[in-house]
Amino acid sequence: MKRRTALVGSIAALAGPSPARAAEQVDLQLVLAVDVSRSIDEVEAELQRRGYVEALTNERVIDAILSGENKRIALCYAEWAGTHYQVVVIDWSVIDSPIAARRFADKLAEAPRMSQSWTAVGAAMAFAAQRFETSSFASKRRVIDISGDGRTNDGPPADLVRDKLVAQGIVINGLPVMMNRTNFGRPADTGLDKYYEENVIGGPGSFMISAENFDDFGRAVRSKLIREISGLSISRATPA
Repeated sequence: MKRRTALVGSIAALAGPSPARAAEQVDLQLVLAVDVSRSIDEVEAELQRRGYVEALTNERVIDAILSGENKRIALCYAEWAGTHYQVVVIDWSVIDSPIAARRFADKLAEAPRMSQSWTAVGAAMAFAAQRFETSSFASKRRVIDISGDGRTNDGPPADLVRDKLVAQGIVINGLPVMMNRTNFGRPADTGLDKYYEENVIGGPGSFMISAENFDDFGRAVRSKLIREISGLSISRATPA
């Protein structure tokens, strides 16, 4: 309990607004926060990573990036599991052309993958928000894109973190992976999309796109990035 209290108490400090400074203007600062907990096996992890690599170089995603006022976004890719594990895989990078997108995707494809215990959605969101403090960019929109195959079982409650970050102008979108199979002896979580809708996503225009499974992940993340980057506002939850 003391550990949870300390984590919750530090959220505001982690996710405070960025200080005023000279910065390159982009249309969007986007943190991709990706679940690498042990419930995701090696094959699923490969499908997940490939989904991001292919989506980031997709022609429609590139078109969305180039359609903005500044024709560029800033992107950061991080992975997370329990409260003990959040890591930046690729730090802030400008994506302003197909070449820049390919360079980012190639680095991601080559980066080593880790698998860690527990699922701390709230701690992951707090860590992702902290990345905006290290950004040298300025934008009208700051978005955390969090994907995963389970609900919080470690660390602060996701909804508590979500509410604090939304109050600071950060938008949180979700990509739950609906795994219709047992997980470490536990029954399939058929309500994960509902959990994400009620506890994870938040902020103006926030939304969720679910994937039926990891085979469907590439389709889901591609659709999500197009909508996210374009700043389109439809309904809060979009089914797979």
